[in-house]
Amino acid sequence: MKRLFGFLICMVVTLHAYSQDEQKQKTMEIYGFIMMDAGYNFGQIHPDWFDVVRPTKLASFENEFGTDGNTYFSVRQTRLGFKNYFQTDLGELRTHFEFEMFGTGVDAGQTTIRLRHAYAELGKWGAGQYWSPFMDIDVFPNTVEYWGPTGMAFFRNVQVRFMPIQGDSRLTFALERPGASADQGVYAGRIELADVRPRFKLPDFSAEYRHGGAFGYVELAGILRSIEWEDLGTDAFDLSGDALGWGLNLSTNLKLGTTTVFRGSVLYGEGVQNYMNDAPVDVGIKNNPGNTLSPVEGVALPVTGISAFIDHNWNEKFSTAIGYSMIDIDNSDAQAPNAFKKGQYIVGNLMYYPVKNAMVGAEFQWGDRENFSDGWSTDISKIQFSFKYNFSQSFFKSND
Repeated sequence: MKRLFGFLICMVVTLHAYSQDEQKQKTMEIYGFIMMDAGYNFGQIHPDWFDVVRPTKLASFENEFGTDGNTYFSVRQTRLGFKNYFQTDLGELRTHFEFEMFGTGVDAGQTTIRLRHAYAELGKWGAGQYWSPFMDIDVFPNTVEYWGPTGMAFFRNVQVRFMPIQGDSRLTFALERPGASADQGVYAGRIELADVRPRFKLPDFSAEYRHGGAFGYVELAGILRSIEWEDLGTDAFDLSGDALGWGLNLSTNLKLGTTTVFRGSVLYGEGVQNYMNDAPVDVGIKNNPGNTLSPVEGVALPVTGISAFIDHNWNEKFSTAIGYSMIDIDNSDAQAPNAFKKGQYIVGNLMYYPVKNAMVGAEFQWGDRENFSDGWSTDISKIQFSFKYNFSQSFFKSND
């Protein structure tokens, strides 16, 4: 009887606590981490990218960036984010604002504020800057190298999205901000190309479908892009043109037991380099012999990307990630001989979690660059040690 009485008391206390939790609603979450990286680069890379491995930024000729061997320190991965949750007549409104300190673009090489996400979602609709549906963030391995696998799609873009199916299995459609880069190849210094300007009449259209289950998931994503360029010059040549960019991306997470996950993707497309994690231009120049009006023309460059990684937890204190990634470009015949052709990427690490919210990691990193037609190739090897401290705080309000 005493045991039964004690059991009933425990049940009452548990139900009361559960009822209290049910009466609370999360309204805000502040999260992020402080991260420091330190390492030694046995090779050389563009100085703006000293703390990452990007094959496109490796030297395209001997000693382009000085001599081999440099020590580096960085806190550029440090991150801060805010999530808010509001109840409305149309359901829960979620907002997501996040930034980090890794400078790119005009701030490349700097420790400065860089926007990652500025996104809001209400029901089946979302708008703002967020992961493109063409990419799969869950393919990114548990590594400390910031930039990540060279052959995976990785792009946060400004978009409007519709999500008719949500959950472990999902279907998403999006209209995204268009944009492309162009390589003028061996003709880059010619005045005839100085007046060529890009034009984007239509947004990019992307879609994804993910089928989830106990095994993990399989996802197929696609994208269509309209790329145009106009010759605004007054010379005798007309270098205007257009191209259709398109791509397919098949990705997966497969659970290999309770402690191991395989993360992989295979991608092929034309003119989608803008959406790749580390790739050169979308459009290249090819010769057009016999045509005196348009002696060269632009073409969408084919690209193939693969990524394959294993994440394994040895126990509660230690984990390992190891894998390989590759990107390959089918260059056009008028691109410069030192244009980027192929990149490879290998990472292996051991991570230690001494206490909750703290991580120390040691990682070996390797990257390789191969040029288009001049026979040049080079690689880089790095040892990196990282220290990461996570933080988060959630705020609730009562539903009473």
